[in-house]
Amino acid sequence: MSQEYSPKNKTCAATQVPDRTGLLFVLSAPSGAGKSTLCRAVLDHFPDMKYSISYTTRQPRQGERDGVHYYFIAKDRFEQRIAQGRWAEWAQVHDNFYGTSADLLDADLNAGFNILLDIDVQGMRQILQRYPEAVTIFVMPPSLEVLRNRLESRGTDSPEVIAVRLKNAQKEMAEKERYRHIIINDQLADAIAQLIGIVEKYRS
Repeated sequence: MSQEYSPKNKTCAATQVPDRTGLLFVLSAPSGAGKSTLCRAVLDHFPDMKYSISYTTRQPRQGERDGVHYYFIAKDRFEQRIAQGRWAEWAQVHDNFYGTSADLLDADLNAGFNILLDIDVQGMRQILQRYPEAVTIFVMPPSLEVLRNRLESRGTDSPEVIAVRLKNAQKEMAEKERYRHIIINDQLADAIAQLIGIVEKYRS
């Protein structure tokens, strides 16, 4: 089972900017595999790294802040940017759109910032079409049974929702070979060390 890790969430701290194009790190994982915890650990370890915040057309939920959790945007403006090719990746989920701004990514990469992008497999495919040099990393659980136990231990999802998440996890894990690196999150401390090691390798 994974351990708890809760450093201060640093999303966009900026210090000195290196005189070169930045690196784009893409992290994907099934729900419950520990992706959010690993993202926080990397951002805590590398305070000069930026975290890519997605845009969405849905309404903010209680406690969500614009520019922190998402950038909230009107549907017609989102669709206009689709026509203009200004999304690095985007998807429609039910009646809402979600996307990553190519304008923001390009500006930060050209300024020399390294960026962490937390995204699903479908989004990763789109990202690679525009940023073929992106460093792709897939995080997976030791097994589906371990993943089931983690999802059940949350106590937030019904058995039906967990069944859907496990089905989606199987599909996502079948795509893992598309990624440059694969991390198995069995022991959280080891997974964090592996991820930090991968990022350090490319940064150096």
